[in-house]
Amino acid sequence: MAADPLQGVTLQSMEDHDQKALTEEQQAQLNKTKIRTRVGNERYLRDHPEVNILLSGFTREVLLKRPENIREFAAEYFTRPELPAEIDELKHEKQKQYRVRKKSSVW
Repeated sequence: MAADPLQGVTLQSMEDHDQKALTEEQQAQLNKTKIRTRVGNERYLRDHPEVNILLSGFTREVLLKRPENIREFAAEYFTRPELPAEIDELKHEKQKQYRVRKKSSVW
């Protein structure tokens, strides 16, 4: 019987050790960097709606088909020759819906 590798080990949280890991200035800079990164990511996703369309479509197919081998399914899904045309069509539909909603909210 193998010995328990954790026998005699006391687990402690890192909170006690991490309280002063960063100076206030470093923490402020880290927070600014996090905000800039989040804003940049949101801007990118807003400028590229095809990312959301692509991932939503893939997620929908996974949940509908529940493939045994998710890696193989993903490889097949993302290399389908018709995928770019499907994404473009859905992107144009969403743009039309947005324009219709925008027009109706103005009136």
